[in-house]
Amino acid sequence: MSVVKSTLSDDARKVVGDALQGALVDLVDLSLVAKQVHWNIIGPRFRSVHLQLDDVVDTARSYADTVAERASAIGVSPDGRAETVSKTSGIDTVQDSWIKDAEVVRVMIDALGAVIARMRQRIKETDEPDPVTQDILIGLTADLEKHHWMFQAESA
Repeated sequence: MSVVKSTLSDDARKVVGDALQGALVDLVDLSLVAKQVHWNIIGPRFRSVHLQLDDVVDTARSYADTVAERASAIGVSPDGRAETVSKTSGIDTVQDSWIKDAEVVRVMIDALGAVIARMRQRIKETDEPDPVTQDILIGLTADLEKHHWMFQAESA
């Protein structure tokens, strides 16, 4: 049941809703992974990587809200519960103890790469049914790619 009516057709709303839900889950998990390694990073590049992780968290959390609100606007109930995130995220888990700065950089390159690949697929899927959502996903992906580039530069 949806109390919000959308101008999108039911089929378009389903495609777009699935894309937004997947994006939401990936963003929530990305913020959690970045915070986990943020709290546990050790090594000579601690400070610079620690601060860089905060930037990723800010991006992920901001866009998670945008994505969830877009879902609501088209009549799709967003689901960012921990259980949903753990079952459907495309990001690998991260270790639960201290983690060397070089390993943190690798973890973030991999996590961002996984999310970006899934976002690019969502961009394709939303092209026809909803260019408004596609535009959100394009901006989000551009920002994630910037973070991805910066972490890759850290490991060069």
